[in-house]
Parts: sequence; structure tokens; C-alpha cells
Amino acid sequence: MIELPVISEEATRRKKPDWLRVKLPIGKEYAKVRKLVDEHKLHTICESGNCPNMGECWGAGTATFMILGNVCTRSCSFCAVATGRPPEYDQDEPRRVAEAIQLMGVKHAVLTSVNRDELKDRGAEIWYQTVVQTKELCPETTIETLIPDVKSKWEALYRMIEGGQEVVSHNMETVESLYRRVRPQAKYARSLEQIKLTKEYGKRTKTGIMLGLGETQEEVFKAMDDLAENGCDILTLGQYLQPTKMHIEVAEFIHPEIFDMYREEGLKRGLKYVESGPLVRSSYHAERHVNV
Repeated sequence: MIELPVISEEATRRKKPDWLRVKLPIGKEYAKVRKLVDEHKLHTICESGNCPNMGECWGAGTATFMILGNVCTRSCSFCAVATGRPPEYDQDEPRRVAEAIQLMGVKHAVLTSVNRDELKDRGAEIWYQTVVQTKELCPETTIETLIPDVKSKWEALYRMIEGGQEVVSHNMETVESLYRRVRPQAKYARSLEQIKLTKEYGKRTKTGIMLGLGETQEEVFKAMDDLAENGCDILTLGQYLQPTKMHIEVAEFIHPEIFDMYREEGLKRGLKYVESGPLVRSSYHAERHVNV
């Protein structure tokens, strides 16, 4: 096990470590994606979630589209997405998303959404229609769907994942001991069960965990074991970054060599693919995860 000194959040409040620096979004491809997102009145988690990789991904002509609006019914302490009572969702959204993906000419599309706990089907029909209509317009495009917690409403889960997407992701976000603080409206065991049922349905499964929230290495290893036992194929590990002063603070900045160690440990523990690094996010290099 690698033991490196941890850099406290207090010591680096004014300046993040060098390995967390990112390029500003620029270039023709970035401008193209920016224009398409605006013209089609679409939401992206890239913007709503303050993703540090937006410049890189948009510059490569890709984006993660967020359906069902941009107001979430959950109030997770780590997330920059607005929380509250969402407005009525747009039933024409699946068509607009599919057309934007076609115009962008992407080979691999990632779709995610806010939680819509107030809806009886958790938004499952919009999920299904978005995947189906995208496949109809772009038959060569592979799709990953990063779906929310359905609170054990498994009929909604099955509708969300039966549209023909190649990868189904559901983020654990953190280790079990931090759930009450980080994801107060979620349950660790329930999210594991959702991944297990998705695997049993026959889908390639994926999840993501943020590091630097105060977890121990032993807790990360346990989460890896739990995921492997419940049929998770792909794990992403990245550094948590506090989006605003209103959100939970960073407990520590994890050194890149620790991320490398976690990658190797995850593979040893039965996961098929582990994407691990300070700037890794759920949809980062997602095209790599289609055929693992």
C-alpha cells in the first residue's frame, strides 16, 4: 500500500495542487458544441455540475446531456446542480437531444439526469424515449446512460435501461460511512442492489466514487469489493472538488500516485476496468468503457 502525505484543504485553499489545473474551454469544436447546446435548449451536466473537464470534452466535440430539466429533487451536499421543485418536464426533449447528437456526429453519447422523485415513473419514459429516438437517428452511436437512484422502484429501472444503450451507470458517489453526510436521501445498499439488478438484466454496469471527502483507504477497498460482488464492471475514481462555499468541504487532495494504486487494487479485486485520476469524472473518456 502506498502511503503519501495528504495535502489538507486548509493548506491549499488559495491554490490547488498542480495536478488539478485544467485548461480553459477554447477552440472551434468547443464553440460548435456550445452553439448546439444553446440552439436546442439543452442542459448538460458539464455546466450544471461545474465539471473540470468541460473544456477538454467539448473541445473534442462531445458532451454529457442532462435530461428531465436542471432542477433536482435531491439535496446532496457535494453536487452543484440546483435543488428544489422541478418544473414540468418537456416531453419533446428526447427528439431534441437525439437531433443534437446527430448534428454533433458523436460516436459515443452519454446521457444523465437530475433526480425526479416527484414523478411516479421517476422519469423512466423520457429516459426510454431519449435512448430509442437517439438510436433511430444515430444507429452507429453507442450510448451510456448515467441513471439516478429509483428508490427501489424497479419497474422504473427496467424501463430506463431497456432502450438499447450499451452501458448503464449509477454512481455510488462515496463510501458507505459517508452516505448520511454526502447523500442523505440515498442508501448505500439500495444503490448496490440497483447495480446488481442492472447487471442481471444483461447490461454492462458502471459506477463512480469521489475521493477526498474523508474516506479511508480500507473503506475504498471495501467499496470495490462490494461493487465486484454485485456485478459492477467499470469504476471511475476522481477527486472531489467543492463547487461552492455552501457545499461540503474537501477533506484532502489525493495524490495521483494514490489514484494509480487504487486502479491496480480495483482490477485485483475483480473489477473489469478502473478509470482513476484526480480529474476523472463519471463520463470522462466514457467511449473507452463500451467494450470492456
